[in-house]
Amino acid sequence: MKLPVATLLALLAGAVGAQTVSMSGRLGDKALLMIDGSPRTVAVGSTVQGVKLVSVTGDAAVVELGGKRVTVPMGGAQVNLGGVPSEGGGSRIVLPAGPGGHFSSGGSINGRAAEFVVDTGATYVSMSQADAERMGIKYRDGQRGMASTANGTVPVHRVMLNSVRIGDVQVYNVEAMVIPAQMPYVLLGNSFLTRFQMKRENDVMTLEKRP
Repeated sequence: MKLPVATLLALLAGAVGAQTVSMSGRLGDKALLMIDGSPRTVAVGSTVQGVKLVSVTGDAAVVELGGKRVTVPMGGAQVNLGGVPSEGGGSRIVLPAGPGGHFSSGGSINGRAAEFVVDTGATYVSMSQADAERMGIKYRDGQRGMASTANGTVPVHRVMLNSVRIGDVQVYNVEAMVIPAQMPYVLLGNSFLTRFQMKRENDVMTLEKRP
């Protein structure tokens, strides 16, 4: 059964040129996408015209192009991936609530793909050692310390990330903490969030970049 049509625009730039992707609805585990003006029904895990559908909910779709992911929320602002100015000139991030009421999004750290979940209780952007190694972050050169977690006190490394990007919004020099534990997401803590004015309305969180 097709959901009410709501246009979700995401400009995705591939190796050849920019691609326009919008989402008009959902059919089970398939998303109704408009790719470069052509209607497509895409199943999770499938790739059409270079655009892969990673996941889909009633409120958003996560698509991937050229190894980079973006979450396209219902009614969300236009976002860009790849082939865009390195400074990331956008100023607004719109995040829909996912399962369990968490706000999550695809993005990148130092140009490497990452999956984020907002955590207002975290002082820093926090990630596992496995994620840090995958992104080429030399965390062992960072400042050592101890931190209290749900599993007790653990040794951590504090590092400075060159850039953190979600959609077409990018910020620089973000403090982060690398933890020796398995984590399904990178926690988007206050070292990133304080760069924005945060507003939540029902199941949508909006981050407006501060001047």
